[in-house]
Amino acid sequence: MKKLNRINTGLEKLQPIKVVQFGEGNFLRAFVDYAFQRLNKEVDFNAGIAIVQPLKEGMINMINDQDGLYTLFMNGIKKGEKIQDIELISNIVKAINPYSDFADYLALAREEELQFIVSNTTEAGIAFIDTDTPDMQPPVGFPAKLTVLLYERFKHFNGDASKGLTVIPCELIDYNSETLKKYILQYCDLWQLGDAFKTWASDACTYHSTLVDRIVPGYPRAEIEDYNNKLDYQDNLIVAAEPFFLWAIEGGDDLKAKLPFHKTDLNVKIVDDIRPFKMIKVRILNGAHTAMVPCSLLYGNKLVMETVNGDFTGKFVDNVIGEISETLAMDKNEITAYCEEVMDRFKNPFIKHALADIALNSISKFKVRVLPSLLGYVNSQKKLPTNLTFSLACLIQFYKGTWNNEALPVKDTPELVEAFKKARELGSLDSVVASVLANTEFWGEDLTKIEGLPEALVVALTEIEANGIENGFANFSAKY
Repeated sequence: MKKLNRINTGLEKLQPIKVVQFGEGNFLRAFVDYAFQRLNKEVDFNAGIAIVQPLKEGMINMINDQDGLYTLFMNGIKKGEKIQDIELISNIVKAINPYSDFADYLALAREEELQFIVSNTTEAGIAFIDTDTPDMQPPVGFPAKLTVLLYERFKHFNGDASKGLTVIPCELIDYNSETLKKYILQYCDLWQLGDAFKTWASDACTYHSTLVDRIVPGYPRAEIEDYNNKLDYQDNLIVAAEPFFLWAIEGGDDLKAKLPFHKTDLNVKIVDDIRPFKMIKVRILNGAHTAMVPCSLLYGNKLVMETVNGDFTGKFVDNVIGEISETLAMDKNEITAYCEEVMDRFKNPFIKHALADIALNSISKFKVRVLPSLLGYVNSQKKLPTNLTFSLACLIQFYKGTWNNEALPVKDTPELVEAFKKARELGSLDSVVASVLANTEFWGEDLTKIEGLPEALVVALTEIEANGIENGFANFSAKY
């Protein structure tokens, strides 16, 4: 089988570098690089991407070994039908490790047609490291590396405002672009780079917060032979992703003109405010994930797909999503369509999403992703949501650590696990529930003050311990 490179595929012509991308991982290659390829194909955008490896160790050598080429498999279910699309991504023209090729990294700043900076350096990547200095080759942190690159561009083009860049971070933190810009301007001051550069970095460059949404399992190691059998070349960088795609970017008409995604059918939304998109994703997709985990694990399931396809657990998840939807003040048709897509995504047979993996830090996830829906439902409906309340009971039961004499995959901080252990030592379920709900370190507030919630959880936990999950829920829902 032939090697994957540009000569063997006839893709020797390179596009000009218009995008510098910090990060070479599976998500960016299945999301951002795919999006720019769609622009190239459908509106002749003619954008090449230069990848910068943000850490000393990474995948740059593998990417360069294939001349930046790799195959994206988009596998999933749409309206009940299995689909699989295969795309050879060809817009990466250069991949650089700044730790070994710092001069090549700085040279990116001098690219005449460079317009965009995109990044996904993980949530920890956007950080201010005060020990970073401008003469380090390179600085440690991503914001510091980017400041060095921007300063080089500012100097090379003599402060030309038209050479400012459009910065679009994809890290999953709130206000990602605002935070990144703040750190860049802090480096301007710390490093004494001058008021002219600080003004250029602040005003000539634009910063756009984003929400990204696509499940990317990455390299399909367990099924790699089946994947390679669909190709006529050997690809060591195959990426598997779901078909669903949403990229919400804060910006106005200027950004729409720079990034004409509206001329494609790709689900990129350039909007004034990404917060509604974030809310619907966090509440429905992430919230349903978090709410299903303790119930489904206690029921005996291992996978998300197994959960949503089960008669009992599938109906439970569907009802959880229904209760969450009641709390969202958004267009009902849009919410319904998103809910249907979420269930298709959960049922994706190509993605083996383990419940135990989602269980990591379940209390903090429940606080952010589920609790606002539970409280919102109480506020709007003047009663407890049956399914979300039962999910919270399952969560409390889950943190006991064992079920039917088997260990549960509780993965959280030692302090939190110890707090649950001490609550259990109080003995009665009334005392356990009161201790857990009153712990403001868990929830950010005292949940014993929610009318009827402690009593309902005691009923639910009593039913779970006496009758198991399915029968326990049936008895609980008859009362609530």
